[in-house]
Amino acid sequence: MAIKRFFSNADNTITNAFKSNLQTRGTDANMGASDILETFSIYGQASSGSTELSRILINFPISEISASRDAGTIPEAGSVSFNLKMYNAKHSQTVPRSLSLDVFAVSRSWQEGTGLDMDEYKDVVEQGDIGSTWFSASSAASWTRPGGDYHESPQYQQNFDNGTENLNIDVTDLVEEWLNSTKEGYGFGIHITSSQEAYFSGSAGADSPAGELNNLSGSRASYYTKKFFGRGSEFFYNRPVIEAIWDSSIKDDRGNFYASSSMLPESENKRSLYLYNYIGGRLYDIPEIGLGDASVRIFTSASEGTQIGGTTLASRISKGVYLASLAIDTTASVVYDRWSNAGFTDIYHTGTIEIKQHSATMHNPYPSYVTNLTNLRPIYYPHETTRFRFYVREKDWSPTIYTVASKINDTLIIESSSYQVHRIIDDLVIIPFGTGSDMSTQMSYDVSGNYFDLEMNLFQPGYSYGIKVSYYDETVQSYTEQPYEWKFRVEELDDR
Repeated sequence: MAIKRFFSNADNTITNAFKSNLQTRGTDANMGASDILETFSIYGQASSGSTELSRILINFPISEISASRDAGTIPEAGSVSFNLKMYNAKHSQTVPRSLSLDVFAVSRSWQEGTGLDMDEYKDVVEQGDIGSTWFSASSAASWTRPGGDYHESPQYQQNFDNGTENLNIDVTDLVEEWLNSTKEGYGFGIHITSSQEAYFSGSAGADSPAGELNNLSGSRASYYTKKFFGRGSEFFYNRPVIEAIWDSSIKDDRGNFYASSSMLPESENKRSLYLYNYIGGRLYDIPEIGLGDASVRIFTSASEGTQIGGTTLASRISKGVYLASLAIDTTASVVYDRWSNAGFTDIYHTGTIEIKQHSATMHNPYPSYVTNLTNLRPIYYPHETTRFRFYVREKDWSPTIYTVASKINDTLIIESSSYQVHRIIDDLVIIPFGTGSDMSTQMSYDVSGNYFDLEMNLFQPGYSYGIKVSYYDETVQSYTEQPYEWKFRVEELDDR
């Protein structure tokens, strides 16, 4: 699995905007239970120089992300990206064009609260009540500055040309700071950039007692109003998330191993072999080497035999999984790989590799494929992680009588393939093809063919979904979507 989503566990909108009477401000109001989040800047509505601002606070379960990393569900720092995603909420009011939003790390603990009213700001936080406001982070603490306390760095920004776009920002460095406790995980503050928030010149450069922020570089234009769906939205796929994405594909060439060829550059002759140290259905690091390397040697016999080439180091790429990249120069049809410690005193595993030979052709092939998802079930449940396996053959494959009588044809292995999942009822893409710089949906393969793992908690229960696949086509130098779709449904687990 190369996509994991962590939903927000707290959000709120705080404001110093005027109520409808244009005399009283909503600085003591809380909107923590609203399903909408809002940021805006209004200049000169109540008077010629009046300013009104609204800002968003949002937090995520960093302990859950940390636990996923400890469990090996998401990889270590440097191998995973974290994106903050928030989704535009359509509304009937003015949309600010050419808008820029800044995203900061909140530097103080704050409370979500239970307020709902985003129009009249009637849900006031009284003394001792739970909830954050324009002036207060919680029932026990005020902000150092009205509108929230934020770290100066890191700072992120996204531009919105039309004002209706979704927010999607890579926040990897900040999430990693939260995970290694360099910063406390108090969440994000999201608001209009300083040059577009309202201009205000406070007395002696200070903020006003009414909560107007001193901002000499601000704008005398209004930017009203940008809205996002909050964590309480009824729309499952529009709730704010931190999305962890990485390339988890394992491309194990044991079932697709070619001998070295002078017709290929040296880099293309190298193939990948994996060792999976499964004991009782669980992966374990080999205790003798710990986080270190195993050694791999290739022989002509399973027991003794002649060694082909030298020794290759196999790196630990995750818990209990080791990778060796090597080229084998041989005319043999079968060789044997022995995995051991550096001193070759302990043999961990001996495998078999059927060797294929490269050969040129007298024509330019344009292959098409028949693909079948072999282990599809009609229903899955949110707690499940499922491995989907595919059988692939060329469309015009014509078996010999011997092949038909003796065995099922081995699956073809597609070295570059991707998958997509969409909701059937409205064709909403839940997981898009990853065929460019985003390789999060690259399919793995091993001796049994292509596969990918999928966490079912990514999907809203009660709906049917479709899987599509795309294969890289050397002829056109791009990915080609295959003409197949496999459907499944996700249901809540019935615990009656």
